[in-house]
Amino acid sequence: MTVLRMRILPDPVLRRQAKKVGKIPLTMKKFTADMIETMHAEFGVGLAANQVGSLQKVAVIQLPDWEEAIVLINPEIVKREGEREVVEGCLSIPGYRGTVTRSVSVQARATGLDGKVIRIKADDLLAQALEHETDHLNGILYIDHLITPDSLWKITYSPDDEDGEDDEGEGDEAGETAAENEASHTAVILGPGDGAE
Repeated sequence: MTVLRMRILPDPVLRRQAKKVGKIPLTMKKFTADMIETMHAEFGVGLAANQVGSLQKVAVIQLPDWEEAIVLINPEIVKREGEREVVEGCLSIPGYRGTVTRSVSVQARATGLDGKVIRIKADDLLAQALEHETDHLNGILYIDHLITPDSLWKITYSPDDEDGEDDEGEGDEAGETAAENEASHTAVILGPGDGAE
């Protein structure tokens, strides 16, 4: 596997809308394995393809307590419920955090590497990651959801801080960075007509 080059704002690819994947190409398995390797190397929870320069509508997510990452091809949020304020960061905007508005829970649909439909009901960190990554694929960044312009701040680190946490004692809580976040309540459902036999 290969660690891919991260695209950092203001790279214009981050503001472009990804293209829907039709027939899943044979190269997708390697590409998504490289995305997962890159996400791990960057200590992320999620990664969208345009963050590594590809305009394929593909994302990967792996919560801190998950054994394996999930590959989402053509992911979309089909239902949102509630609203909450959360602190987020992004691998493509290093060194910053912001308070944003996200849904309390979401329902999402995507296709897996095997071509089967994946349906996800999520709240907590997984809901946040799903919104964050699908936003990326639509050219939207978390800074577009800031509750106020003043709710973005630069992270500063003290020289004594060997564990990489910022001086406010907060780890990365974003849709993309793993820290002390608790597991999300999740249901991944394959149903009739969704490719589940």
